[in-house]
Amino acid sequence: MNDISKSFGSLYHPFKAIILYREKQGDKKLYVESYDMNNQGYPINAHPLSVKEGISLAEALYTGGELEQQFLQPTGLLPKNVIYLKHGRLGYAVWHTPAMRVNLLFKVDLGIPSGIAAIPDLLWMADGERLNIYALKKGASLELDTPLYHAPFFNVHPNGNVCMGTVNVDIQSQCSLEVLMQQWQHYFLNSYFSHLILQSSPVKGNIVQLWTSLVGTKKTFPQSQLVKNGRTIKNLIR
Repeated sequence: MNDISKSFGSLYHPFKAIILYREKQGDKKLYVESYDMNNQGYPINAHPLSVKEGISLAEALYTGGELEQQFLQPTGLLPKNVIYLKHGRLGYAVWHTPAMRVNLLFKVDLGIPSGIAAIPDLLWMADGERLNIYALKKGASLELDTPLYHAPFFNVHPNGNVCMGTVNVDIQSQCSLEVLMQQWQHYFLNSYFSHLILQSSPVKGNIVQLWTSLVGTKKTFPQSQLVKNGRTIKNLIR
């Protein structure tokens, strides 16, 4: 008979049991009781969960490991255009880009030629799955009470959330801050603009006429076309 015991995985033995009590259904106040386990696997020595046991439990339940801890870590000094950074599983970054000239892509149905055009100062907020984007008035100071404007683009919800459509967004769980920023800017600026969401224009006047007048020219983005969205930078900090 073949000995197959060596092919078994590691064996785990129960050593602690945790029971959570609550006073009534839906009550958020909990009492946690801990039990040791004897050699036969039966719970013994009931006692309130100690601080030390609670720390050990938290470490055991944390499944992110080192990969999550690396998410949004800068590879060097914090980039100067980052204005807010939150680490952890629910981490996200907020950063600023100045007005610049970029190549924009428009679906043929819009009747706007693709090409180089000026865009305004932008404020980006992103985590590993979602991107929000807002416009800023040129030269605006980056303070908590700085007003935000609708990003003057197609494919953007009124709240700033970007509809990425069929773009294959692939942000790795261990990516650095710099990579996250670079990837989101690439995804957004290299995807095709196709439609207005809720048929709500994010600029004063006709957005099609605006971009038609800017693409292929050396014009700067007209600040007078920006529309306030009722938010400030403070509203992005959560």
